[in-house]
Amino acid sequence: MQNRNLFLIVLLLMLPLMAAEPAGYKYWGAAELKGMSKTMAPKVNAQHVALENLGEFGPDRAIMVHREGSGEAELHETEADVIFVTSGAGTLLIGGTMPGSRNTAPGEVRAPAVEGASSKQKMAVGDVLHVPPKIPHQVTLEPGKQITYFVLKVKE
Repeated sequence: MQNRNLFLIVLLLMLPLMAAEPAGYKYWGAAELKGMSKTMAPKVNAQHVALENLGEFGPDRAIMVHREGSGEAELHETEADVIFVTSGAGTLLIGGTMPGSRNTAPGEVRAPAVEGASSKQKMAVGDVLHVPPKIPHQVTLEPGKQITYFVLKVKE
């Protein structure tokens, strides 16, 4: 009986080790990501956006973005944005210029809007977009609309 109890204790102590995920691994289920629009909506700030950091993976990071209004224009010097739309719809303006731009953090530039966008891409649920570094871009929304998307920021 004592050996059996010892065996059960050792087994229980080993279970977390057998179920542990490798370092850097993360899974986000589709239902979890889609449901985040409801939990983030009450957190929307004066700029009509709520952000949630989902994890950092070496030089890369994942965030969730919920917008209830158009965002500022942005440009990332060293990061690409890989965007996965999980709810709502909007338009991504790509290229052009960013009059009145300012540095908001190292390698991060923002402006009130993109002017002269070279492309306008409609964004809908299930769409995946890649915006390379050094490209001005801006998410715009029709009045009264919202969009939620997962962004993987990849150092390039």
